[in-house]
Amino acid sequence: MSSVRGIVALSAGDATDLGDVNAIMADAFDPRYGEAWTPSQCVGMLALSGIWLTMASVDGQSAGFALARSIMDDGELLLLAVRNDFRRRGVGSALLRSVIREAGARGVTGLHLEVRKGNPAIDLYRREGFRKVGERASYYRGITGQQYDAQTFHRMLTKE
Repeated sequence: MSSVRGIVALSAGDATDLGDVNAIMADAFDPRYGEAWTPSQCVGMLALSGIWLTMASVDGQSAGFALARSIMDDGELLLLAVRNDFRRRGVGSALLRSVIREAGARGVTGLHLEVRKGNPAIDLYRREGFRKVGERASYYRGITGQQYDAQTFHRMLTKE
């Protein structure tokens, strides 16, 4: 049977992982919504201070990633993506919890994120303690030019 779930392995990522990051985004983000970043956006972001990339693999296969940043005591989850074949297997939860831990270790007291309204990942964010704090009208522009609203979420972090 193929119902056995592999163990999610997390590792710190860097610019050498951008090929995997781009492949994961191409698989995870439906282009009709315009949520994925371009390769040059990822390169530029990784060059900034306070940025960290976490890669996830399952049974040696690249499964997902999270990109986050901290500026003083403020943090932001910029991207979290999981390949379709690895969804509902704990990869997203493991990545999000890793971002929360790393943010706390960096002295972050509050973590922000934005997500397309209606994105199923909202359930994950709520389970991990994020609360909706606002909306951004027409934030995403899909490949057809249609615009989609974003919701903003926030979670306070406790000092460990």
